[in-house]
Amino acid sequence: MADALKVGIAGLGTVGASLVRILQTRAGELATTCGRAIIITAVSARDRSRDRGVDMSGITWFDTPEQLASEADIDVFVELIGGAEGPAARSVRAALERGLHVVTANKALLAASGVELAKIAEERGVLLNFEAAVAGGIPVIKALRESLTGNTVSRVYGIMNGTCNYILTRMEKEGLSFADCLKEAQRLGYAEADPTFDIEGNDTAHKLAILTTLAFGTQLAPEQIYLEGISNISIEDIHAAADLGYRIKLLGVALRTETGIEQRVHPTMVPRDSVIAQVDGVTNAVAIESDILGELLMVGPGAGGNATASSVLGDIADIAKSRPGAQQVPVLGTPAAALAPYRQAEMQSHEGGYFIRLAVADRTGVFASVATRMAENGISLESIVQRARPGGADGAVKGEAKTIILVTHATMEVSVRKAVDAIKAESYLVGEPQVIRIERPKDL
Repeated sequence: MADALKVGIAGLGTVGASLVRILQTRAGELATTCGRAIIITAVSARDRSRDRGVDMSGITWFDTPEQLASEADIDVFVELIGGAEGPAARSVRAALERGLHVVTANKALLAASGVELAKIAEERGVLLNFEAAVAGGIPVIKALRESLTGNTVSRVYGIMNGTCNYILTRMEKEGLSFADCLKEAQRLGYAEADPTFDIEGNDTAHKLAILTTLAFGTQLAPEQIYLEGISNISIEDIHAAADLGYRIKLLGVALRTETGIEQRVHPTMVPRDSVIAQVDGVTNAVAIESDILGELLMVGPGAGGNATASSVLGDIADIAKSRPGAQQVPVLGTPAAALAPYRQAEMQSHEGGYFIRLAVADRTGVFASVATRMAENGISLESIVQRARPGGADGAVKGEAKTIILVTHATMEVSVRKAVDAIKAESYLVGEPQVIRIERPKDL
């Protein structure tokens, strides 16, 4: 049997502690399947005295992750700190420069510096693995980087943030407001004290940027993602979607078009009977469309100690099974030096159906005016419904507000935005309009 693989772990939070536990309790099994033992020889964490429920005896502690990466007697540096800059970035770069293999769950770091780090890893002939950075326990990175070699990918999309999916699921199933669901998510530990990164779509955007590069062989471009979060989704939108046969999900979508790559993160109405609509709670789902395989849909835990640790362990096991001198798989699927420049498609050219909700004053001619603004912009309506609106909503006087819900046939986004802007210029609109894309099976 080959010499043991020595591992150093920076960060002993929920994921780090789970990883230590698995490596210790499954040591014999892993040695058999990997052809060599995997042992933890060094760690770094802020609090040495904290009881993590694992045996830390015989493991060398380092005060900082940078020291661990630069000085520890290890073969693999595992970064579980997080953050695009600071100790995580410095320690990962130091480990790679030193010629160590690196495993990370840090999507923010990869989105910001993935190409640079990939170049270092490839120049040093070491592995940089990051399965846990996207969709928790779902092996989507390996699928894109290795399993689908030879396929031409046309689209990647999915539910990539468990916090948002949990909130939208609770809103629909229990009729709770966004604010109430967010508080519950925070109480259960699904959402941070400051949930902005999750609910405004930034977390999904980082993950989507990584998948886009793997799928299309382009430079990372997280700043080129059209971004909308779920903070403006109301229970009224949830109910309207249900009445129309849809459910609302926050999707990340990347696709190849004739004009470039389109990346977008936004709330989406999906048909209730579609597979993606059935993914509830903190579960994630990622779909990949390619020319040879067709569509591959992977569903599983998107977060949590064991799910994320499972992906980290898989990355470590891959390193244990590799042999010195063997040709390494490119970090981002395509050699970093050969990644194509990112060419952004025009988001305004997106074509599809739209759900539009308008709160309007209840007076003669409003309904006809809305329909006219749509027609002036070449928008064909599948349905238009006027409903009574609860008194006082959005500042309206009781009895003076109505809700108009429109569902369009496939149209151009630029047309929808122009029509909505024209309606906003009218005096009868109460509050901000709501616009949500509709993705039907043929679109997805």
